[in-house]
Amino acid sequence: MYLMKDSRGEIIYVGKSKSLKKRVQSYFYNNKSHSPKVKKLVQHVKDLDYRVTDTEFEAFMLECQFIQEIKPMYNRKMKNPKGYSYIVVRESDGLRRLEVSNSIDAELHPVHFGPYTASRISVEKAVQGIQECFKIACNSTSSNSTPCLNHSLGLCLGMCIGGEPVQEYNEIMDLLIGLLDGSDRTLYKDMERKMLEASEQYDFEKAAKYRDYIESVKFLINKEKVIDFAEQNHNIAMIEPLNDGEIKLFLVKRNNILYCEKFSVECSKSGSFMTEVKERVLHYFEENPEKMRNEVRRDEIDTAQIIYSYLHHNNCHYMFIPQEWLIEENHDEIELALRKLLSQK
Repeated sequence: MYLMKDSRGEIIYVGKSKSLKKRVQSYFYNNKSHSPKVKKLVQHVKDLDYRVTDTEFEAFMLECQFIQEIKPMYNRKMKNPKGYSYIVVRESDGLRRLEVSNSIDAELHPVHFGPYTASRISVEKAVQGIQECFKIACNSTSSNSTPCLNHSLGLCLGMCIGGEPVQEYNEIMDLLIGLLDGSDRTLYKDMERKMLEASEQYDFEKAAKYRDYIESVKFLINKEKVIDFAEQNHNIAMIEPLNDGEIKLFLVKRNNILYCEKFSVECSKSGSFMTEVKERVLHYFEENPEKMRNEVRRDEIDTAQIIYSYLHHNNCHYMFIPQEWLIEENHDEIELALRKLLSQK
């Protein structure tokens, strides 16, 4: 990881790279192809510091920590967690409606999703796509039983004029809430079916629209998976190979690395190593019992995303340690699981 500083010694940009030399050179060569932001950054850089990490995982986590704490001028991502958005379900004129908000009140809006790290505009576009797909984009601002403009455009079922469309709308909203919270994929499968039908009928414009709708839903669902993962406050033991002779052990809770240390592969085969790791697990996870709130704060979502993505898409091996295993009579379960984990390295 590298830290770019200005003439006053203040950190103005935080980045990471496997090859620091190549990355730094890229800022100062071929600058004609650089974006205006990079050109301006280069003009202000007067010094550079760096931190060496053993793994990409540590680099990602350290970068996130620096950006959130220092808020460098030229870092946008992770810089302002207060700018993250939520999708809330509000009651209006007797109907549940989806709205995008930068803040929530859990008591007033018990049904909500997020926070989403993408821009508010991206979240709003995703919500708009879903509403258009299922024809629930009613833009009526009154309850005078007259159809709204979107009804004439085929984007509203007709909830604004009452009757049967209201019941159909409520059924779709139930399914949509289930889709966003991960409990029901009926609407997702329906979108895939409609896209396939349009393609088979050579209506590629319509198929492309459904493809875009599906991408919008994927974007929202994937973020909910990360949030759900973080809310479960897992105790995670993770091992990552560094080279042919070394591994690194991480103990992670929620969005924090509680412990990390390098070991030789030969050392990991000994009984004393197993005993030491087991003691570490018991110490760090018993000292950090699951008393944390379930709600994921906005300043936690980036680290939660890093941990979730790294576990699912990288060359590391991991295990979850249930809280009940930390009870003395269940300690053998930890040892058995650790042996299995170490055999995968």
